[in-house]
Amino acid sequence: MSSILRLPAEPDELTLPALLLRNAEDHGALPALSWRAGPEGEDWSTLTWSEVRSRVTALAAGYAELGVVRGDHVLMMMGNRPEHWLTDLALVHLGAVPVSVYGTAAPAQIAHIARHSRARLAVIEGERELVRWGPLVADEGIPLARLVVVEPDAAEGHTAYQEVPAAGHDGDAFEKAWRETRPSDPLTVVYTSGTTGDPKGVRITHHNVIRNALALDAVVELPDHAEHISYLPFAHIAERMLGIYLPVFRAAHVHLCADPALLAPMVRELRPVQFFGVPRVWEKLAAGVRAMLAQASEERRRAIEKACDTSRAHLAHREKGEPVPGPLDAAYRHVKKHVLDPLLALAGFDRLVWTASASAPMPPDITRFWAGFGLTIMDAWGLTETVGVATTNGPGAFRLGSVGRPIDGVEVRTAEDGEILVRGRTVFDGYLQADGSVEDACDADGWFATGDIGRFDEDGYLWLTDRKKEMIITSTGKNVSPALVENTVKEHPLIGQALAYGDGRSYLVALLVLDPETFPVWAEAHGIPADPQDPAVREEIELAVAAANERLSSTEQIKRFKILGEEWGPETGELTPSLKLRRRVITDRYRVDIDGLYSP
Repeated sequence: MSSILRLPAEPDELTLPALLLRNAEDHGALPALSWRAGPEGEDWSTLTWSEVRSRVTALAAGYAELGVVRGDHVLMMMGNRPEHWLTDLALVHLGAVPVSVYGTAAPAQIAHIARHSRARLAVIEGERELVRWGPLVADEGIPLARLVVVEPDAAEGHTAYQEVPAAGHDGDAFEKAWRETRPSDPLTVVYTSGTTGDPKGVRITHHNVIRNALALDAVVELPDHAEHISYLPFAHIAERMLGIYLPVFRAAHVHLCADPALLAPMVRELRPVQFFGVPRVWEKLAAGVRAMLAQASEERRRAIEKACDTSRAHLAHREKGEPVPGPLDAAYRHVKKHVLDPLLALAGFDRLVWTASASAPMPPDITRFWAGFGLTIMDAWGLTETVGVATTNGPGAFRLGSVGRPIDGVEVRTAEDGEILVRGRTVFDGYLQADGSVEDACDADGWFATGDIGRFDEDGYLWLTDRKKEMIITSTGKNVSPALVENTVKEHPLIGQALAYGDGRSYLVALLVLDPETFPVWAEAHGIPADPQDPAVREEIELAVAAANERLSSTEQIKRFKILGEEWGPETGELTPSLKLRRRVITDRYRVDIDGLYSP
């Protein structure tokens, strides 16, 4: 932790409100939260840490007047906007438990969470959310009794957010409420995105979060009060840690990105020193860079490729912990300054000192691609149940392709079948039950079975293989990792998404989706229409699948495939909000196509 930040108590005695008070006292004039404002979102509005605490105090008093008491679960469905961030902290100061719900959740999922959490209040953004939430207030089987609506035009008949802050609030009551909070109290409940079945409510305590923050700070060195661009949903544990809890812990500066489509221009404007993206985000960014490079002259492309080769050679020595030879180090510094950094500056990535990914295995070709530009993506691993990161690579010790080593305070081992088991101070409190109790998910020795399959190498780095429940078992009894097959075929830049299938079958087939950014550029360069069913496209994909098959065992090889015309996404249901494949949804939706691939 930075030497300029004091801990207001011993780590095991800390709570998030104590850290917010520390920020207001020690760093009150520093920026804490910024967001786009103005009619067209052309201006930045910013709150300092002192102003944040003042707003949180008034909001907490207002929610108390609405009947929120210690232990209540309060649901929220908003984008990455200040009302969401400030409401979250205000509820925590009351001893209530904020629960963010994914904005893409279907009405049935929202009803399940509302019923399961027994929440009486929900804070939602506007008309789009009201359509799904309004009927729940009148549902006798659901405790939800009141909605707070942020957008004034949609608030008729409900409580407007603007009316919540209490002007004449009792400061003594506010201080008394948060000081009664114990580190073992719940800080939030995160409902898993549900690749299968109903979402589970993962209860996370102040202690879990603060111990995780301390462990991450020991691995990652960032400048004091570093900026963070918050664009992932707050319903995801990654953004809860990166966008709320770590900034409070580090007295950092959060920039809210309400629309992920505006992320790229915001990155170019702010030039952050840290950036986190799930693998699909890094894939899309790489596709954009590749499309740009495809437009460059042949001479320019050769110069860039040579610079990238130098960068990868330099990285190979660092990865092994070896000294970089003087001539190679000099060559790297030259190409970084004159070739790579100017290119990265076009994307706003030239000041990055920490780049990371998690949530799913990073395709190796994407890791190698960014390594060529001098960006070492530090892959991490964990689950909602481990408060996000349980293992991670760091600048001082990493292995590309692995998910690193366990963080401080966490033990990790593998069972006989390869399932990864975790125990330690950052493992969650348990699963919230419908009656309000909490069910411990660990065994008698404190080990939590993650459902992920992996192995450790001789240096203690963890390598992921697959999800236990997602392993394909062929009719011949062979176990196949679908992620391995999918990531191998996706190394071809035209293939943006892939699903391997073969459970109970004698061979594997695949559904393939073309990359929406790379494909039109490729088609134009080859003088053909951007039609996924064009014969020339089929021929190129056949070559890509053949190349992937050469690197796979006979059991893992794709025998037949179908090219689909539409990209998968959370809105259409094929991906979770954290961009993982919903395999059951995809296989059910494309059952006819899959069966057709097994037809004579």
